[in-house]
Amino acid sequence: MNGDKVFVDTNVLVYAYDKDAGKKHRIAVDIMKDLWRSGRGTISAQILQEFFVTLTKKISAPMDISDVRETIRRLSKWDILLIDVDAIIRATELQERYKYSFWDSLIIAAAIAGGARTILSEDLADGQTIQGLTIKNPFK
Repeated sequence: MNGDKVFVDTNVLVYAYDKDAGKKHRIAVDIMKDLWRSGRGTISAQILQEFFVTLTKKISAPMDISDVRETIRRLSKWDILLIDVDAIIRATELQERYKYSFWDSLIIAAAIAGGARTILSEDLADGQTIQGLTIKNPFK
């Protein structure tokens, strides 16, 4: 992954803050520390939205809204990609070709648009390369 940008999917971010995630929590914390040190972390506005909902409503011990809001403020120092019409169109093309859900395709489209070389995700096909973007499951 050298100095290239790394796009982080929601699940990796969530595991970094979900202390009940066991081994995945420890792995995700190490990933986050590395990305903060290197400055290579990239996410999209969609990831931040999913992150907020998951941490405040979907994990076994939901976090306080104000704590998650503060974490989002800290994450805003990363490269944050906004979703525009071009990203939506690209996502529909990726969905059609690779058969991912629209929402996963939108994540892939944002990562490509942001110039990431790697996307860390447990939900996408580990090892697959799409338009120069390599998918890696850090929990495998």
